[in-house]
Amino acid sequence: MPNPARHDRQATVIRATHLFWEKGFHGTSMRNLQEHIDMRPGSIYATFGSKEGLFKETLQYYTQSGVARLSEYTDTFSSPLDALRHFIRGIVQGCDTAPSEMCMLVKTVSELTEDNMELLKEAKRLLGVMESAFAAVLLKAQEQGELDRNKDVRRMARFLQMQLIGLRVYARSNNDEKVDELVDDILNCLT
Repeated sequence: MPNPARHDRQATVIRATHLFWEKGFHGTSMRNLQEHIDMRPGSIYATFGSKEGLFKETLQYYTQSGVARLSEYTDTFSSPLDALRHFIRGIVQGCDTAPSEMCMLVKTVSELTEDNMELLKEAKRLLGVMESAFAAVLLKAQEQGELDRNKDVRRMARFLQMQLIGLRVYARSNNDEKVDELVDDILNCLT
């Protein structure tokens, strides 16, 4: 009979996500991981294959969490644009409690080079997943008459994602009132 796993994989991935998000891939040593997730390097390799394997899972978890959070807002608000407005505000205001003010995927794309091509490609792919989630909400907004049906939802989703990336950085040095105004400005650019 195989030995039961000592660690809850999901809980381990969540703890590792916070550490990688704070320190980045290269800034996180195996010793950091060992202390933070309470696993020895051998167990990390046995469970995830490598530090890279664990990092890839954290990127996927981070993205799935973002998509799920967006879905919660779209389930809560009848207006897709109101859902986006509250989602963006929640993300930006949550920067104070997040391990980093920067999106983990953006931080990864900024940090990694061709030496980590597989992880870099995965981070870029996952940015596309988030963009697709935005496009789905924008399509709902078109269907409900909140947005012009002639506008390209993929293009609007790219614009929205780019604005959110910049807004998170901007929010770090400015007050919430200015950020709220900018969220409204971003959404007004879509209409």
